[in-house]
Amino acid sequence: MKALQITKYGAIKDSLSINEIDKPTIKANDILVEVKAASINPIDYKLVEGHLKDKVSLNLPSTIGYDVSGVVVEKGADVSDFEIGDEVYSRVPQEQMGTIAQFVAVTSDLVAKKPENSSFEEASGLPLTGLTAIQALESVDIKENDRILIHAGSGGVGSFAIQYAKAKGAIVYTTTSSKNVDWVKALGADRVIDYKTEDYKEVANNLDIVFDTLGDDYTFDAFEIIKEGGRVTTIVGPPDEDTAKHMGMTDYKLPEKLSKLIDKKSAIYKLTWMQPDAEQLKTITAMVEHGDIKPIVDLIYPFEDAIDAYEYLATRRAQGKVIISLS
Repeated sequence: MKALQITKYGAIKDSLSINEIDKPTIKANDILVEVKAASINPIDYKLVEGHLKDKVSLNLPSTIGYDVSGVVVEKGADVSDFEIGDEVYSRVPQEQMGTIAQFVAVTSDLVAKKPENSSFEEASGLPLTGLTAIQALESVDIKENDRILIHAGSGGVGSFAIQYAKAKGAIVYTTTSSKNVDWVKALGADRVIDYKTEDYKEVANNLDIVFDTLGDDYTFDAFEIIKEGGRVTTIVGPPDEDTAKHMGMTDYKLPEKLSKLIDKKSAIYKLTWMQPDAEQLKTITAMVEHGDIKPIVDLIYPFEDAIDAYEYLATRRAQGKVIISLS
């Protein structure tokens, strides 16, 4: 079968190639998915460029990709939840990375049936961003009437998070650039802040929650605009101590600056290290079918142009998801 593989670390154009490799074999609890579409995420091009090689160990060449939507063509002896022909989607675990290929083997308990009202391309853009947003927002117990700022509302995670927070009944502020204001407003945000012309810290304050998707100073500045006892949830900031333990970081201590900010506001602070979760995928399926969540697709590339898709994503100009189609 054909697969997109990292052959070395470095520039995208020089480090990816479409190669002929063996079709995966499945274990008793696996299903084999014929890939119809796969979405790509910032983690993918960061892997290629070598930024994560100290955290994610790969034996090169290695097939790339985590998000997938497709059709079940084989199932293991212990699989009872799926049948041949089922249309499914998943964020595969690290050890099964390799969705930008004609077939991928996936542990069946990390798979869900895709929304019936979504195409394979739309469905493939939901798993990683959707799971990340849900896990980040639920880690700080988002609820009705919470006032929340979601940074970078036009990104994959941000655009999903806006819709999820609105479905939970929250009052949503979000930041974006001038060209995306109307587009992000259509997602349902109550107040869209154009960061090129407005200071978000003057517009959004006394908040219940800040969802930090940008890191660096944005992580620390979040504590300026939450209320006493507020919550900061991040996907890019330093780990909280519980998450650090789950990540295998022994003897980890919060940075002193962050610890002081948490204490000053009696705040809750959580880093989300996203985990594949079929039950949450089922929640996403239900929300899409009900109309609470709309998949946001920017561009769809054919498989033979997959490397171009990676180069486009790395420009960070995408509005929503970048998809590779194998249909």
